[in-house]
Amino acid sequence: MEHLGKILIVDDNEDVLFALNLLLEPLSEKIKVATTPDRIEYFMTTFQPDLILLDMNFSRDAISGQEGFESLEQILKADPQAIVIFMTAYSDTDKAVRAIKAGATDFIPKPWEKEKLLATLSSGMKLRRSGKEVKALKEQIEVLSGQTGPESDIIGESPAMKEVFATIGKLSETDANILILGENGTGKDVFAHLLYRCSPRYGKPFVTIDLGSIPEQLFESELFGYEKGAFTDARRAKSGRMEVATGGTLFLDEIGNLSLPMQAKLLTAIEKRQITRLGSTQAVPIDVRLICATNTDIRQMVDEANFRQDLLYRINTVEVHIPPLRERGNDIILLAEYFLNRYGRKYKKEIRGLTREAKNKLLKYAWPGNVRELQHAVERAVILGEGSLLKPENFPFHTIERRKKEEDEILNLEQLERQTVEKALCLSQGNMTRAAEYLGITRFALYRKLEKLGL
Repeated sequence: MEHLGKILIVDDNEDVLFALNLLLEPLSEKIKVATTPDRIEYFMTTFQPDLILLDMNFSRDAISGQEGFESLEQILKADPQAIVIFMTAYSDTDKAVRAIKAGATDFIPKPWEKEKLLATLSSGMKLRRSGKEVKALKEQIEVLSGQTGPESDIIGESPAMKEVFATIGKLSETDANILILGENGTGKDVFAHLLYRCSPRYGKPFVTIDLGSIPEQLFESELFGYEKGAFTDARRAKSGRMEVATGGTLFLDEIGNLSLPMQAKLLTAIEKRQITRLGSTQAVPIDVRLICATNTDIRQMVDEANFRQDLLYRINTVEVHIPPLRERGNDIILLAEYFLNRYGRKYKKEIRGLTREAKNKLLKYAWPGNVRELQHAVERAVILGEGSLLKPENFPFHTIERRKKEEDEILNLEQLERQTVEKALCLSQGNMTRAAEYLGITRFALYRKLEKLGL
């Protein structure tokens, strides 16, 4: 008999659960059961079953099968390769066939024949193993071909970047929490993905939260989840990001934007290794590795009592400093040529490279927006450029010194807007929230202006 791996059984009939558990326990690695479909998301992320036995009808009604179809959609969203076997009454056979068309693997009728049930599960397990083998082969091919995701954009040969790579290499066998520090546009999220791929938790969930884009009033529900009826719009229970990331990695981007009350809640979750959903009194255990990132001077924030020192100790077991582009020397040219090739292919432009004068201009520029600004500058140059080489005039930015000299003479609205935005970014030390407050606009409006101005 084929070993059946880990099995999740979802059925609201306790007699059915008992009978299946008794029959399958000797043949399986482990069995988990649930009487309602609202626990499916939790088990898919924490238990990661090989086989799912799913009933078609639950509490909503006894005949439509709608809850079964919704649960199937939820399972396949969490794991597109999931092996889902429906359990149906004889009268539900037509619905089961529809479910197979929707992505289910097979179905068995109730009451079941023992031999047929075991044969169906055995076939499902063989399919599961084949799927895992195919996935592993694809990952190997990606690695061998160099197509490893966004971190493949990390290019650098400067001493500063070699130091970063050496640090990441030392972290490859650890599970320590990491704090990534760097200016806006240096690619902190890209390095977070690289740290994940080089970690023992690679292959487990990698969940991201941009704390700069989530309103404070939604932070708790996003991080910890909520139960049905916890607030007005909570029509169904939802797992939080921290619960979903259990077993894997949670990336908290722009953690410097987190308010003090939310810092306290996050610290409690980290220390107790458990969370409680909104509207619930039951604690849920968690096991996550934290990777955090910020462009703010977080120690200054601690000194100013804007960031908890005890939380900082929890999230920065190891710090990784991403150098600004202006300190990376010839990496500027390497990156520019990389982006030129990418956008040349994208826009079908026959541009071979940069003139010497263009390279010198790129090297002299301060790049306040770092790699992101360089990427946008090259893309714009490729779109508007003519001929086989990009020239200095294809990069219409000015040096800081020149802008300073002309400061009192500038009447052009776009240039004045550029100066104002740059001054706000300087005063806020790159903190986007504070810069937006200085300008009297929203954070999202600021991002739009940065894109418009090429900053």
